[in-house]
Amino acid sequence: MSVAASQHPRGLYTLFFTELWERFSYYGMRAILVLFMAAQVESGGMGLDDPTATAIYGLYTAAVYLFALPGGWMADRLLGAQQAVWYGGIIIAAGHFTMAIPSTATFYVGLVLIVLGTGLLKPNISAIVGELYPEGGARRDAGFSLFYMGINIGAFLGPLVCGYLGERVNWHYGFGAAGVGMVFGLIQYRLSARYLGESGRRPTAYSADPAVDAGQRRKAWLAVGVAVAALTLVVASGVLGWLQFDPRSLARGGTVLIVLVAVAFLAGLVLFGGLSRDEKRRIGVIAILFVGAAMFWSGFEQAGSSLNLFAERYTDRTLFGFTVPASWLQSINPLFIITLAPFFAWLWVWLAQRNLDPSIPAKFALGLIQLGLGFGVMAVAASFVVAGETVLPTWLILTYLLHTTGELCLSPVGLSAITKLAPRRYVGQLMGIWFIAAALGNLVAGLLAGRFDPQAIEQMPGLFNQILISTAGLGVLLLLFLKPIRRLAGSGRG
Repeated sequence: MSVAASQHPRGLYTLFFTELWERFSYYGMRAILVLFMAAQVESGGMGLDDPTATAIYGLYTAAVYLFALPGGWMADRLLGAQQAVWYGGIIIAAGHFTMAIPSTATFYVGLVLIVLGTGLLKPNISAIVGELYPEGGARRDAGFSLFYMGINIGAFLGPLVCGYLGERVNWHYGFGAAGVGMVFGLIQYRLSARYLGESGRRPTAYSADPAVDAGQRRKAWLAVGVAVAALTLVVASGVLGWLQFDPRSLARGGTVLIVLVAVAFLAGLVLFGGLSRDEKRRIGVIAILFVGAAMFWSGFEQAGSSLNLFAERYTDRTLFGFTVPASWLQSINPLFIITLAPFFAWLWVWLAQRNLDPSIPAKFALGLIQLGLGFGVMAVAASFVVAGETVLPTWLILTYLLHTTGELCLSPVGLSAITKLAPRRYVGQLMGIWFIAAALGNLVAGLLAGRFDPQAIEQMPGLFNQILISTAGLGVLLLLFLKPIRRLAGSGRG
């Protein structure tokens, strides 16, 4: 690597390997989640229809993002980031091992545990990385680049191990392997946690007055206890059959609720937030980027649902007599990220030196257009499937390449855009908008995937084309209105 290890705190490598194993567990399980739910009961699956399976997938992935908000709140007020990562990892491992037990009840309980644990771990491990570099600057950027490599190495390895065990041996072995990976991460985290020093050790939102601080903590713990009790009651009622849940209705209702919450929050900020005229304009830009991000993730997250099912059902995966597990194709995106991220980092610097660096809305537009082109590729592949053929994996690989280049245009600049555009006193709350956009996109992704009916494959090319038109169309629209959007952003456009 271009940056010597001695230039970085030893604690970075503690977090690097913790995140590597956590992403191994997350993406390893995710690679087989829809496949397991849609598989016939006779082959060890759940026998769910595609709309139900993909709706559950959407609810699960959306919840992971939504619970990052209370997870960050608990670290700030009660646990500190280091403890939040530790307990989050334990809960994640417990969730995977619970899913390894062959039972419908344990499957859903396991999903809930993974959501809760990831909500604790994911936002706070990134916060500790930032605290390791109090001086900020290029060294922190390089540290995050190394950390990002750990994420993608884990995301690459997880589907290979968990996917093989799940598809070729037993689905529940795949879930169990994800739990073993998280345990590896916890062991090395505990053994090397001393290298983190004071970074993230204490809660940050505390009062200078110990008596006031103690009172605030008691109220916070009471709120957590009430929330956990309520969630336990709801989950137990579902497991025992006292309450009946329709995943598709929940996903549709959750989509509407998230849109209403986001609109109400942004409108309230503009109307009652005491903002200047320029700040209100920049909130308008954040709203536009919110729509773009939600649209992007609604297409990108087809990877684990509709595209995963396409790989299993319609792709010729035989290589030298070996049938490649469909879930292995989920490792293509992180492999492309590892390969292409350094090039994109160099490209943006090279363009900036020549005053050609695209603005943030332009990068969002480019990301959406490339995402749409990927679905154009899938529309062509689907036309061969309609004609009765199976297609080569190269169609999916090309699609994932376009989706990865789109991700590298849009995703890295998202949080940066919020920090640049948000009024300083609302940065934390508006950071939550980015997570909410991702949650909304994941919910919509699950609903979109449910429209792919294996009994009506003649509709498949048209459905892929609809996603092409909506995502690339929004990208083109952003390009057409680039100048007005940049004027709204003003000096905060980036």
